Amino acid sequence: MPVINESHDSLPYIDAEPSAQARAAAQQLIATELPPDHASTLHPAIPELPEPRFSPLIQQEIDRKAAGLPLTGGIDLSRYEAPEPPARSTDGEAPDLDEWRRALQRAYTASSHLSMRHENLALLEEYGKNAWLIGNSQLEDILRGLEKELAETKEAAEAVNKQRKLAQEASQGEMVSLEETWKRGVSAILDVELASEGLRLQILEQRRQLAQQQAR
Repeated sequence: MPVINESHDSLPYIDAEPSAQARAAAQQLIATELPPDHASTLHPAIPELPEPRFSPLIQQEIDRKAAGLPLTGGIDLSRYEAPEPPARSTDGEAPDLDEWRRALQRAYTASSHLSMRHENLALLEEYGKNAWLIGNSQLEDILRGLEKELAETKEAAEAVNKQRKLAQEASQGEMVSLEETWKRGVSAILDVELASEGLRLQILEQRRQLAQQQAR
């Protein structure tokens, strides 16, 4: 049976607390009805979780993190460091132009990287504060909205519980009267059954005695 169609006969605001023996008996009945795999199998009304669909790179990173392996690869930051100038040639030897050209290319790359970093830091210093404050303000608005929604939900739940309590307390006298009437009715039925059984035994005894008299 789906969970949404189940009902529970409980009046927590007027019902007395069950005794330890009654609670243990109820737990035993519940354990008897539960399947053996109830702790590991979801209820049929609960949908299964969707299978994750990660890209190969994301899955590779997840596997690396799960295995506890260090991060490898990525961007080589050494290419943005200022290169060392080539060694000076000895007297009489021509300088290695290819080596100087490669050093110049690396220096140009490092200079471009530093220039871009300087520009980004300048923009961050000029506009970053306002953007950060605006972002914080937006997050605060979202937080206030969520807190308001949470407070309204709590108030609605408290109102429902209050109405339920008032309804149960208002019906408590009627429930007690009906229970007492039911107990008296059950007791009367038992008395009638006992009297009927006694009468049946008397009839059987009289029939037995009559049969014995006729047999003489």
